[in-house]
Amino acid sequence: MRSQLRVFSILFISVLYGFGGVAVDEEVFGGSLGGWTKRNKAAAEYPLSGSVYRTYRPEISPTPDGGLFISLRIDHVRGWLSSDDHAVLEITVNSAGQILSAQSNIAIQGRSISSDVIRGTSEASKALLGGDRSVQIGTDLIADLSAKLLRENIVEAGRVSFPAVLRHNYNRLFQAIRVKESDAPAVVPGPGPTIPAPETEVPKIEPSPAIVPAGAGGTAPLLIKPYQ
Repeated sequence: MRSQLRVFSILFISVLYGFGGVAVDEEVFGGSLGGWTKRNKAAAEYPLSGSVYRTYRPEISPTPDGGLFISLRIDHVRGWLSSDDHAVLEITVNSAGQILSAQSNIAIQGRSISSDVIRGTSEASKALLGGDRSVQIGTDLIADLSAKLLRENIVEAGRVSFPAVLRHNYNRLFQAIRVKESDAPAVVPGPGPTIPAPETEVPKIEPSPAIVPAGAGGTAPLLIKPYQ
């Protein structure tokens, strides 16, 4: 009995999670950054605000509630004689494709600048729904990171614009999130009710006219038509 209940519970949970899912269209995301053409097709490089940046393919893992945790690495490419700067953008997405929280970290010359964990619970985002709330989370994230970067007296152009690059990646990544239907097998309907074949109409056969033999005197035969 317990084994039967366990099997039923597993099947029931599978049905609940089988109606849909959320995913990131990596090709759309990479295409919006110029394509995965660098580092053995693991990264995309693009110019922005007079500098060059590199974004790697996102690392994606599922969350217990059916959503996604996405980690994105972004480099500020500074040339052969200089060390690149690095940033990490982390985003949590729910099963409906909406961003629940975001956080970012920038590493410059051994210094690490981290944003707060931005959630959609601020006064500015409480009245917003869906995509609008996701946009507000991105706005709050970049504002927080920019304020902290400003306090570090960073003056190099490519580094000052790093928060704007993070916002660019945030927007492109959000646009590549897809909510998809389940791949569950289609339900094949059973046999329907048997419909009897229509009865074949028997053709009506008209009787042939009777022939009465000729009487005496050689009169011609008399044709008697049947009664109609």
